[in-house]
Amino acid sequence: MKQNITATPSGVMALVKTILLSSVVLAFAPGIVLGADFPKKGSTSYTIHYVFHPLGTVEVPGVGKSTALEMVGPTENTKGEPALDKMKAKCLAVNVETGGKKWIDGGCALTDSDGDMIFSSFDTREIDKSQPDMNCGTHTITGGTGKYKGITGTEPFACLSVATPAGEPEGSFAMDIPHNSVWEIE
Repeated sequence: MKQNITATPSGVMALVKTILLSSVVLAFAPGIVLGADFPKKGSTSYTIHYVFHPLGTVEVPGVGKSTALEMVGPTENTKGEPALDKMKAKCLAVNVETGGKKWIDGGCALTDSDGDMIFSSFDTREIDKSQPDMNCGTHTITGGTGKYKGITGTEPFACLSVATPAGEPEGSFAMDIPHNSVWEIE
């Protein structure tokens, strides 16, 4: 059986409006499904679950020791927020022990699922005394790519030793590093 469908002017307009509305919704749906853009300004708390891999050591017995470290692990937003959550952290650092002092300095990249990155440097001698629980050092956010382009900020952090996961190379150790992050994107 054949049916003839004839369009009325009001029916055509309704169809056009539906198509236009659908196009607008589809154009913005990826942002809705994938989450909104990273906030231009904000603060949150997150933890990186690091495993430290020693890469090499220079030592003068009784005088000093310097160890190059690779630090890798996932981030977890401890407030349940999407900011800085489920990112991959990778850092290179140097652990120095000399003259009765010990410190670790380095640089890190956090990479999200889109491949956008945040870069920061850190220094364990730089302590934010206004946050006594964050007594291990401070990350300084210096820039990023993609949605993080132009980001700057600070992240005082703590250092909590945890069990090293099974199967890690000899000499590896693990730490949870909670951060209090404050950032701005210009």
